[in-house]
Amino acid sequence: MRKKPKILNIETLATTRVFNIERLDLEFSNGEKRQYERLKPPGNGAVLVVPMLDDDTVLMIYEYSGGTDRYELALTKGKIDAGETPIEAANRELMEEIGYGSNKLTFVKTMTLAPGYQSNITHIVLAQDLYEASAEGDEPEPLEVVKYKLSELEDLAYHKDLTEARSIAALYMAKEIIRKQNA
Repeated sequence: MRKKPKILNIETLATTRVFNIERLDLEFSNGEKRQYERLKPPGNGAVLVVPMLDDDTVLMIYEYSGGTDRYELALTKGKIDAGETPIEAANRELMEEIGYGSNKLTFVKTMTLAPGYQSNITHIVLAQDLYEASAEGDEPEPLEVVKYKLSELEDLAYHKDLTEARSIAALYMAKEIIRKQNA
């Protein structure tokens, strides 16, 4: 029953370092024509990593976020560089942001932010069996790394500094994956 609309035209309305704003002229299967606008970032998407020091201890970061103009508590994340797989990007971001690499990286799920008008995709990766390793990143300042317990996830999910939906969802998914691994 679902038939994607036919794209009649795509026009770039504006381009920044981070986004392209596009207008799509669409024709739906019933003949209805509409214009949609979307944010379309360049590149290959992003990764968000749940780094587990042990089965209960997750490493998170405080990082300045321009969108909210404050320091947000979040998971390690970053763009996927050209030629990288999501798993390779996840391990690189771990080394750059928290000073660890991982011997066990597991793809969890691909998520979107607001698919009605954004084409951003984020690959969620669970990182276990961590080892100390660092790499130079692109952060403007050192990130504060903090430890939290997945066993206290219900409290953590309501922490005033943890507002990013991707991080909250990834933590719940990781907790369930680890529970099943230990069952």
